[in-house]
Amino acid sequence: MFPANHLPNSSKYPRVSIIITTRNEEKNIENCLLSINAQTYPAEFIETIVIDNSSTDLTKEISLKHTNLVYDKGPERSTQRNHGILKVASGIYVIFLDADMILSPDLIEKCQEFIESNNLNALHIPEIILGTNFWSRARRLERSFYSGTVIDGARFFHKETFIKSGGFDESLNGPEDWDLDKKIKRIGTIGLLDYSKKPGTQFPKKMENFIRLCGVDPNQHPSVIYHNESELNLRQYLKKKNYYAKSFETYIKKWGKEDSDIKKQFGFGYRYFGVFLEKNKWKLLLRNPVEALGLFILRVLVGILFLRRKFYGR
Repeated sequence: MFPANHLPNSSKYPRVSIIITTRNEEKNIENCLLSINAQTYPAEFIETIVIDNSSTDLTKEISLKHTNLVYDKGPERSTQRNHGILKVASGIYVIFLDADMILSPDLIEKCQEFIESNNLNALHIPEIILGTNFWSRARRLERSFYSGTVIDGARFFHKETFIKSGGFDESLNGPEDWDLDKKIKRIGTIGLLDYSKKPGTQFPKKMENFIRLCGVDPNQHPSVIYHNESELNLRQYLKKKNYYAKSFETYIKKWGKEDSDIKKQFGFGYRYFGVFLEKNKWKLLLRNPVEALGLFILRVLVGILFLRRKFYGR
């Protein structure tokens, strides 16, 4: 690896640092790393950093097959991400991922092109939830409404912008993405990666087949992140949401209940109606009535969890 400022043609291909946070992710980390290896962006300009949190499985061993930049840091993902970006990354741009994410082959290339051509500070990247069972399909539909909204969170940044923002608030675990977006909006602009064309380069066959088995045709989508939440287990999903909800009150107090983003993120009107109706997105509900029912069941259950924690503290 060369320092970013000594790379040949570094003006054409500024270095991109990819930070992956892990904890016992041996089932997922290989696909994530393979999708990075398959990028159309030149490999010598990509820096892959894994920040593990005391895994007891083979996560570190698998990661070390693909990168020597594997570190241990905790206790939560905000601290892991800050460490990776602020203490390790040498790229002009940074992108953070979860271990269960798979990148379209041209994603890094398109992010770099889009952020520069539109003079942006950060990017939201569309995500597609993988899975074939009813709840996974409902989550896939739900997530399709959030791209570029206040419910989304930026993933691709100018490192300089990330530093100026102060990085992730390590007192938050759940809404830290929303918090970072709000800080970045004070100093710059966040855009939504918008490439309507399908990727020009296809996935390696093995990975393409894996995504197909997870209910999605990768050749029918533009540059996206595939999020492999596995076959969604409702109980585990709600348990995770309840865990992240612990930080909600801290986040709300930090910005104030009257903040316009807070009102949308936690307001009944926008979370249950507005985000699904704006910009003619309601047509998706009509085209997918069964999944739409599951979507609203999930929203109701998550809302109940939030209210229970707010009023009963659990």
